[in-house]
Amino acid sequence: MPGIDSSSTFPLGGRPVKRLGYGAMQLAGPGVFGPPKDPDAARAVLREAVALGVNHIDTSDYYGPHVTNQLIREALTPYPDGLVIVTKIGARRGNDGSWLPAFSKEELTQAVHDNLRNLGRDALDVVNLRFMFDTHGPAEGPIEEALTVLADLQRKGLVRHIGLSNVTPTQVAEGRRIADIVCVQNHYNLAHRQDDALIDSLARDRIAYVPFFPLGGFSPLQSSTLSAVAARLDATPMQTALAWLLHRSPNILLIPGTSSVAHLKENLAAAELKLPEDALKELDSVGSAQPA
Repeated sequence: MPGIDSSSTFPLGGRPVKRLGYGAMQLAGPGVFGPPKDPDAARAVLREAVALGVNHIDTSDYYGPHVTNQLIREALTPYPDGLVIVTKIGARRGNDGSWLPAFSKEELTQAVHDNLRNLGRDALDVVNLRFMFDTHGPAEGPIEEALTVLADLQRKGLVRHIGLSNVTPTQVAEGRRIADIVCVQNHYNLAHRQDDALIDSLARDRIAYVPFFPLGGFSPLQSSTLSAVAARLDATPMQTALAWLLHRSPNILLIPGTSSVAHLKENLAAAELKLPEDALKELDSVGSAQPA
């Protein structure tokens, strides 16, 4: 089976974006809190990502908070044509770095304005509304009130497109009745595959699915099968895991993060990695689909 064409795209926010993008979370300080040790290096990674053709950057103003968005503005303005910056709201940071829900009308409105100011934008390309009903992952809970606030901000022209994050299939269906949803961002990777059915459903409707923690999260994926397949392909386990995601479904858009230019290049090279049928079968066995 051939590798994924590095120019392969999928629509996001009305524009085609390359399926391998960049997640900016790691540009903030330890624990995604405070400034990075080397702000110049962080800005260099952002500039190199765009120079290498990345046109989809994922961020949030609660990374830092404010730090990551300010670095993006400093590094990339004036923004190149075709660059889609996706941000998210629904949380705020405590003084101790804790992650706190922020779903009131006032908090959501302030979050949109904070993102606009720190990114230096007149309107946000895509805003994901992230829910936190359970610390362990998506859980059922009411979304209408918060999503209606975001839809009102969209009607005012501050937000162009809306996505959902950390949500169940039931919440996705409810959200689509309230607003036009262009993407869903959930935890998904080679070993964490609860969203298999949801991905296929969204693909049929041409809605993007963006896995967060595509490489396992704060602890990288560990699998002897993954390591063995990667060794045979003369690739790293992380490149192999990214390539598997690209092969999984055409609506999957990836946002692996890094604070290193070398690691950035390594991630982007995954778009060229060929996965033979036997390798795909082995990788498929790493994680089994579970009911959504």
